Amino acid sequence: MSRPVIMIVDDEIANIEMMAAVLEDDYEICFARSGRDALQVAMDARPDLILLDIVMPEMDGHAVCRLLKQDAVLCAIPVIFTTGLDEPEDEERGFEAGAVDYVTKPIQPIKLRSRVGNHIELKRMRDQLSALATTDALTGLGNRRLLEELLQSQLHRLSVQGEWLSFIMLDIDFFKQFNDLYGHLEGDSCLRRVAHALRDAMRRSDDVCLRYGGEEFACILPRTDHDGALEVAEQIRQGIEDLGIPHKGSGVSPVVTISVGVATGRSASDLSMELWISTADAMLYQGKRTGRNQVTGHVIEPPRLLQLPDRTRAAG
Repeated sequence: MSRPVIMIVDDEIANIEMMAAVLEDDYEICFARSGRDALQVAMDARPDLILLDIVMPEMDGHAVCRLLKQDAVLCAIPVIFTTGLDEPEDEERGFEAGAVDYVTKPIQPIKLRSRVGNHIELKRMRDQLSALATTDALTGLGNRRLLEELLQSQLHRLSVQGEWLSFIMLDIDFFKQFNDLYGHLEGDSCLRRVAHALRDAMRRSDDVCLRYGGEEFACILPRTDHDGALEVAEQIRQGIEDLGIPHKGSGVSPVVTISVGVATGRSASDLSMELWISTADAMLYQGKRTGRNQVTGHVIEPPRLLQLPDRTRAAG
């Protein structure tokens, strides 16, 4: 099992080296020497805990902590302030900024190890509870709650540079008929096999697939333009068909197939998560109305009002 990652943020390299020496036997260590670098390192390394100096040039520790707590991905990382400021009002400001603890300099090794160990264990317990709350028990994929958290976070992050984000929704064709014909145990097995194929189709570490609900699944593809998303969607569609799961109740194929909707757009602060979901959903059901077992996509072009096809849910 990999060791927890501790990020040390301090503008003085001697402080970083001293704290690293205290902790390196039990933890992986990464570091940053400025507030701005800390935000990028935190995003790249996803540490389990951050030791954050307060008094730094340009961006102080309070500002860094507040920005961390505003990010949907990074907000759960516990922050311990490490500082020479030791007045009661300094500690109060630290807690108000979002820190979980406060360690004063000069650092006492025993105290530092104890505080870090306690908060690492608390985070491990929180992570276990969070995983249970955001994981679909049948497929092992993230559930709709996690989907919305991740999609919102990616849109917020990508909107800074107006980068592409693609969102895919897919639905198993005639799944009700599959359950009626083969039974719910086979239906559950089908859902698990589809989920496994989706995981295999994800190309990059940031790409993620989730179970939206019932026989519907979704994929979030950050920094993926429309052509790239259509290519991934077609590979998913073909991959599910190639599983060769028999489906005598299907109206389009002797095996299980899927219909896929794709929504792609450049992220912007005034565009909501719901726009990507509703657009992909509309594309999915347009494909179901026009034959199923196909990929249908649309590029979101703000700020012009988008006229989406009426959603008329086809049976199955």
